[in-house]
Amino acid sequence: MPAKIELKNVGKYYGSEQSSYVLEEVDLSVKEGEFLCIIGPSGCGKSTLLRILAGIFPQSCGEYEISRSGKKETPLNAMVFQEYAIFPWRTVLDNVIFGPEMRRVPGRERLDRGMEYLGKVGLKAYADSYPYQLSGGMKQRVAIARALANEPEVLLMDEPFGALDAQTRTVMQEVLLNIWNHERKTVVYVTHSIEEAVILGDRVVLLTAAPGRIKKIYRVNLPRPREMTMRKSPEFVSVCQSMWDDLVKEVKKSGLGGLVPDGR
Repeated sequence: MPAKIELKNVGKYYGSEQSSYVLEEVDLSVKEGEFLCIIGPSGCGKSTLLRILAGIFPQSCGEYEISRSGKKETPLNAMVFQEYAIFPWRTVLDNVIFGPEMRRVPGRERLDRGMEYLGKVGLKAYADSYPYQLSGGMKQRVAIARALANEPEVLLMDEPFGALDAQTRTVMQEVLLNIWNHERKTVVYVTHSIEEAVILGDRVVLLTAAPGRIKKIYRVNLPRPREMTMRKSPEFVSVCQSMWDDLVKEVKKSGLGGLVPDGR
């Protein structure tokens, strides 16, 4: 598959001191339709990298490109944050169709698209509800449906399930996997969870302690479509342990060494 995203020597520092790099010398290619996960210790620049791709932050050096393969009137990317970034004064359906509405997509078309994506996240029955009437997991499903309804070519996700309880998080992983199996969007997904990265990703990028550089890229060879029962397989356990062995070294470098046991 052709490259959808190309990063060459991308770095980010704050202020006027180039010694204060958060990211440094990031070279990465993401294929069209790939689900790429990024892990690393706290403060290594995972979220910063995602925000550079989203155009929220400018990079300090290097360059990146997201290739357009669809219509010019549709956005190149959409971002889903950990916080429930939905409008409290709009109904669930009105939240989902916000992007198409801003792009002046005809009313019937955007309503149909909104209901389609609410169906995909299991929230059709809540179309007329308001965010305060929803649980945390339901709000995040609204955020995902809103991002997808705007037809982005790339979906950027910054720990979208990080604030959820373990049970809801597992359900949301299944929802996302089911949508991705049908949509095959290019996804760049930041997470602190190795298990989440392995169950979702085609490849997993490990960043070093700050300044974040790419330490290793793992290919996840678990078959698709993926199911949660794969977590019990020897292959899943083996790749998670391998990632942990590499990650813990970087966590210790980040200043949290005394809090991390040698085993897993």
